[in-house]
Amino acid sequence: MTDSRVTMAIQTLMQVFHEYASKDEAHSETRDMNQFKLSKRELKELLQKELNFENVKDSDKVDELMKELDSNGDSQVDFQEFVIFVVSVACMTKFLGEKFGLKRGTS
Repeated sequence: MTDSRVTMAIQTLMQVFHEYASKDEAHSETRDMNQFKLSKRELKELLQKELNFENVKDSDKVDELMKELDSNGDSQVDFQEFVIFVVSVACMTKFLGEKFGLKRGTS
C-alpha cells in the first residue's frame, strides 16, 4: 500500500525541516525531530530556496519573521513553530486565491 498524499506531504515537511535545521551544528543521526531547530540563518535559507521568498534578503524582515514564529522565545524555530507557519502560508494562499479568483496552479 502506498502512502497517502497527506502522509507524503507530512514526510516532505519533516525532511525539508530536518535538512535545513541540521546545517549550523553537527547533529547526530539519532536525534529526535524535536531536538532540531532552525537558526535565523537556516530559516532565511529555507525561505529563499523552498518558498521563493525573495524579500527575506532584508535582515530586518528576517528578524521580524523570526520573532513572530518563535513562540517559545528561544531564538530558534522548532518543528511545531515551522508547521504553524507553513499552514498559515497555505491558508493565506487559499484566501488570496478565493478573494482574487485565482485558480489552482496559476501565478
